[in-house]
Amino acid sequence: MSANPNRPIGVFDSGLGGLTVLGELVRALPGERFIYFGDTARVPYGAKSPRIVQRYSAEVADHLLTHDIKLLVIACNTATAHAEALLRDRLAQRETPVPVIGVIEPGVAALIKRSRNQRLGVLGTRSTIKSGEYARRILERKPEAQIFSKACPLFVPLVEEGWQDKRATRLIIQEYLSEMQREEVDTVVLGCTHYPLLKSAIQSEFPGLELVDSSRETAAAVADLLQAEELQSEAAAPGAGNLRIELTDLTDQMNDLENLLAGIPVAKIEEVSLG
Repeated sequence: MSANPNRPIGVFDSGLGGLTVLGELVRALPGERFIYFGDTARVPYGAKSPRIVQRYSAEVADHLLTHDIKLLVIACNTATAHAEALLRDRLAQRETPVPVIGVIEPGVAALIKRSRNQRLGVLGTRSTIKSGEYARRILERKPEAQIFSKACPLFVPLVEEGWQDKRATRLIIQEYLSEMQREEVDTVVLGCTHYPLLKSAIQSEFPGLELVDSSRETAAAVADLLQAEELQSEAAAPGAGNLRIELTDLTDQMNDLENLLAGIPVAKIEEVSLG
């Protein structure tokens, strides 16, 4: 491909949940530079129509392109479901094309690979489940798979309240996943970037269930793509200025940032406006 491999990688989500993806990216690729954009003024995308999600995602992508990014990571399942194809086409037409990776495809590939009986579970927001994008991509790869999808709208507020270890959370997990247990689902993909923060709680209630963390799988896919496109950074070691965070609204976000970043050093956090 082109040009300077030391350009940053752009990562975006409708809010802060994509920081789980960012954390895996930083750990997997410590020599890379990252710009994370959280559209916190317009969160959640999961409650918006596909048309609005596409418009917001295009606006965010255009903003990140002003930072001369070399790769765009859509760290949001809803935006991946509704806008990945649109963004891939738009960014491929640039004079210097910018590859696009969403969080769904890496999760789907791992889900199919790890399952023993191909009775597969998908957990996500209402918008992600309604889009049918996980089911479509699973069946493209594995037409004989049996798919059991479940919208889990209470999971995000539970994570944001820090209720991972509460009794109420355990009861809600049981309510959402008991049908999958009855249907002998053996592997489930966590189809929302907040959900990996509930992994321990889910495994405590359903210890026989294999959980696929799309955040980790996406980081591995990004590493593979950088190598294939010869876009790896030439930096010899991690630097103090490797991570910048931009949010469209900083109100009440700083505690969540500290929890989700889990000690990852940030060079700069600022509030920005789109348009």
